[in-house]
Amino acid sequence: MERAVAQTGFMRTVSTEDELVGAVAEAERIVVQGAIAMGQPVQLVPGQRLAGSGDDAALVFAAEMDGVRVGRDNEVVGLRIQVDPDRRAVFNDTIVDDLGTIQLAAVTGIGQVQILARDRVRGGHVVVDGLDIVAADVRDLVERPALLGVGALQGAFTLWNQHSDSEVVVTAELRGLAAGRAGAPVRGSGVFVAGAVPDGSGGRLDVSMLQTGPVFTDGGIAEGSHELISGGVFVIYGAHVREVINNGPVTTFGVNDMVLDNWGVVDDWTAYAPLTSYGRSGVGFVNFGTITRLRIQAPIETYGVGARGFNVYRLDGFAGPTVDTVEFDQITTHADAAIGIQIGQPIGRLIVHRGIHTEGGAGDSLVRGVITRLSAHALSVQPGGRVEAVEVGGALGSTGADVAAVEVRGEVGTMYVAGGIHATGADADALRLDGDMLGLRDTEVSASGGAAIRLTANAGIQLNGVHANGARRDVVVER
Repeated sequence: MERAVAQTGFMRTVSTEDELVGAVAEAERIVVQGAIAMGQPVQLVPGQRLAGSGDDAALVFAAEMDGVRVGRDNEVVGLRIQVDPDRRAVFNDTIVDDLGTIQLAAVTGIGQVQILARDRVRGGHVVVDGLDIVAADVRDLVERPALLGVGALQGAFTLWNQHSDSEVVVTAELRGLAAGRAGAPVRGSGVFVAGAVPDGSGGRLDVSMLQTGPVFTDGGIAEGSHELISGGVFVIYGAHVREVINNGPVTTFGVNDMVLDNWGVVDDWTAYAPLTSYGRSGVGFVNFGTITRLRIQAPIETYGVGARGFNVYRLDGFAGPTVDTVEFDQITTHADAAIGIQIGQPIGRLIVHRGIHTEGGAGDSLVRGVITRLSAHALSVQPGGRVEAVEVGGALGSTGADVAAVEVRGEVGTMYVAGGIHATGADADALRLDGDMLGLRDTEVSASGGAAIRLTANAGIQLNGVHANGARRDVVVER
């Protein structure tokens, strides 16, 4: 026997599909009891609230269909929503003029949660306070923002302002987002927030807070691909995030899976839990945008070939530092071409509390959309790269054959390494300088198979309190 619908004012409590469909047509508040099997999507009307009653409250949708569609001023609270992983558990109607405020709180999902500003939607505010996406697969979604010819997979959670008009602004406050499990990562990116175009002339996304818990992803990108990437937590161009906080570990498993990636503007980004990459060319943190302060207060560790710990680039035409202050706990890489830190554009102060250690030699990695030959330096400053000051509490060390622990082909204002700069690989120099300037102080430099310091005749170097000890001379000047 079907249960009768209990109505209290504008609220209805439902426990069957028929009751839910009827309540959507007339109730302001809908409360779900138990698990309801759904044979059709649910579309909330403006101002409607959908909430679960108890831990077992769930909407389980039939195969090959989306779940709950929100429109304007809707709220979904305390509910499990389940669709096929490659479908959308929660998504929005794009025929309304404004989202109003869309709120998701204490929601568990199987399937993507996707909110888009496109078509008639020209504004709105999105609030998330607890969203756990257990499983999702977005690999077949063909809409992908691109940079330097490389497309980015959408996320299990995707918030994207796609308008070409810069007057269209969507705002958001996002807390407690989690995606995937250690043994069952989401397929694609994890958490993804984006505006429209790289130069900021399109629709914008303004996020006051982006706070994540555990995120596990595997983009499923084919080996050798250079035109596709994914990210555990991904801030795309057109997005300005005032604060990013990663409270849980972020782990990626696949090829070209970045752990944290920024193409946008972030005022303050802090990670309190480990960042780990297991795939080829899966970088711990990639920056193409602007960050005022970046603090990674837990280890970064990578295992794949070409999987660097941190690299920083900038978009063409951008002037000024890409990152003002960068602070790391420690960085460890285990494979060929896996540079600890690679700097390709100006940054301010770089701090590494417990040092950088690399174990690999030379190999291929994806760099700016091109497969490039790299060696696993602990620190590499490329031409055009500049660091105002480097402070390392531990050591900068490499173990690969013919791999310098530190390579400077740009400029470093001042550098101090408390634990020293050490290369232990065969034929490996500790410090190679072929650039504008390096100021090094109070640091031990040693190489058990090469020169301690090797520099070109036109390089500028200032040494103060430096002790150099190399198996093949302490200092070598190449002419």
